[in-house]
Amino acid sequence: MMKRLFDLLVAVLAIWVLALPMLVVALLVRLTSPGPVLYWSDRVGRHNRIFRMPKYRSMKVGTPALATHLLQDPAAHLTPIGSFLRKSSLDELPQLWNILIGDMSFVGPRPALFNQDDLIAQRTACGVHDLLPGLTGWAQVNGRDELPIPVKVELDAEYLRRRSFLFDLRILCLTAAKVLLRDGVAH
Repeated sequence: MMKRLFDLLVAVLAIWVLALPMLVVALLVRLTSPGPVLYWSDRVGRHNRIFRMPKYRSMKVGTPALATHLLQDPAAHLTPIGSFLRKSSLDELPQLWNILIGDMSFVGPRPALFNQDDLIAQRTACGVHDLLPGLTGWAQVNGRDELPIPVKVELDAEYLRRRSFLFDLRILCLTAAKVLLRDGVAH
């Protein structure tokens, strides 16, 4: 209950504080590449339920719905500002919507793509699928995009065992440092 209240209060505050920068990013996406401002992807949420998650579009329209590391040449699919959006994590800001409506939390395992069967199966086997996915998580502050799936799942399972409000605050602080340093971001 405390986690949900925290998520709601911080999401509302973040949207209020970031409204103008979010509008600027949306305008930049629109002006630098054809297509919609937001990219909506099907993600796996709590209890393996599929939900729709928005991001500012950093890839060209028509890019396959795959994890970035599975693309033949990820850089070839980026929009003119795509690399900046991803490295700065600004592409993630629309997910504040998912936090508001309860599909996500600020902290939890990052939601898998609907087609990441190996990740979904391993998380389910460890009980991680019972958690609400997060904007950030223990795996993200311990390697982010660079982690192989078994390591990511072990870190998610560790989060499941250790989760607490103070641990969430620690992860949020570590995330802020990682984002500022652009540490562990693929493309």
